[in-house]
Amino acid sequence: MSDSDVAAKRKTRSKPKLERPRLYKVILVNDDYTPREFVVMVLKAVFRMSEETGYRVMMTAHKLGTSVVVICAKDVAETKAKEATDLGKEVGFPLMFTTEPEE
Repeated sequence: MSDSDVAAKRKTRSKPKLERPRLYKVILVNDDYTPREFVVMVLKAVFRMSEETGYRVMMTAHKLGTSVVVICAKDVAETKAKEATDLGKEVGFPLMFTTEPEE
């Protein structure tokens, strides 16, 4: 057998296509009972917002009924929404944060 009898075979490597995780919105829902100062405090504590940014997000929800707080991965969004909602429940306010997929 000579060297010319051996055919060189190329090894092909296929890279699996990884999809980016779907992003989710955390939404602040306005209510008529939770004090504005408390909402801003929760936004600062849970979402690491500045006083000014927290106030703007809170006022947007106050005027329009809802406001997008942050857009992130599903598990992070659900965790933050639950943590923020639980802070309101601990004090007795009906503060609510929801999550939904971003389009």
